[in-house]
Amino acid sequence: MNILLCGGAGYIGSHAAVVLAGRGHQVVIVDNHCNSSPDVVLRVQQLTGTRIESHCLDVRDGGALTALMSAQRFDAVVHFAALKAVGESCEQPLAYFDNNISGTITLLQAMRACGVRHLVFSSSATVYGDPELVPIPETARLQVTNPYGRTKLVMEQLIEDVCRADPGFSAANLRYFNPVGAHPSGLIGESPSGVPNNLMPYVCQVAAGQRDHLRIFGGDWPTVDGTGVRDYLHVMDLAEAHADALEYLASTQQSLTVNLGTGQGVSVRQLVETFARENDCALPYEIVGRRAGDVAEVYADPALARRLLGWEAKRDLATMCRDAWRWQRQGQGVCDMPDGSDEAATSAGMASAA
Repeated sequence: MNILLCGGAGYIGSHAAVVLAGRGHQVVIVDNHCNSSPDVVLRVQQLTGTRIESHCLDVRDGGALTALMSAQRFDAVVHFAALKAVGESCEQPLAYFDNNISGTITLLQAMRACGVRHLVFSSSATVYGDPELVPIPETARLQVTNPYGRTKLVMEQLIEDVCRADPGFSAANLRYFNPVGAHPSGLIGESPSGVPNNLMPYVCQVAAGQRDHLRIFGGDWPTVDGTGVRDYLHVMDLAEAHADALEYLASTQQSLTVNLGTGQGVSVRQLVETFARENDCALPYEIVGRRAGDVAEVYADPALARRLLGWEAKRDLATMCRDAWRWQRQGQGVCDMPDGSDEAATSAGMASAA
């Protein structure tokens, strides 16, 4: 297939590009690089041994997007292009509504105008808000607690409405839990600008001596060790799910919504201890008070993805920690920052709801 990756130079998008090219698909990347580097495309080419066409383009630019889609015959689009910092979304809700919701509308219009009938959407477990039960099934009540989560829910609803209106259009809504880790080569990974909002990049920076210590928000949660529990998922497992979803849409023409997670909760303290052990490094931390809006446990029921896509997470927590550290040590010359990567709300040290 010929696949357009919107936001394809970011954290999840770049890893998906590697997987898709590895399966023989042709990929074209569009990205406005507000949270990514054009140099990432060169690293994807190095990993795949293929030339990757790339365009600096904002998904809100309907004319440019339609022109690109008209010039090539795309079989599908994967939509990663979104702002994703929860705290920032609370401070700048209009910017998030404009970029995430308006961008999705423009993308759907361009797809319709150019006859592209398959879409894989980078959604988020934040659509579940504070869950009523864990593990969380796709049938759980949808509720959002911040503007970022609201945009993801609205984006899902827009896509579902288009699917209902046009029986020939099909989409896969993939609800990510907590993507972490990096490509095992260490050439691409997550490198946020400024203070990391998510746990693993912060842990890596503490291990590298760039930050003094880690703060863990809450040591008195009703969990296995008092620290928050989340579902951490290797980014390569997540990337493979996108390829599986595209192949599902092409073969069945049916839409679906699935959770992508391991189905196992891991506490913040367990992750920190695993990282220190696997990478033989010190990780000083302190337990501080709970953070407003956090919850005790969030992890997926991934059974539907296994049944429909034949997909399941294969890489364990130790592998996630080793690959994240390898990227920290050897790959950080390029900012491969999170674009449409999405993670469930955390109560981790410096890990935001995303």
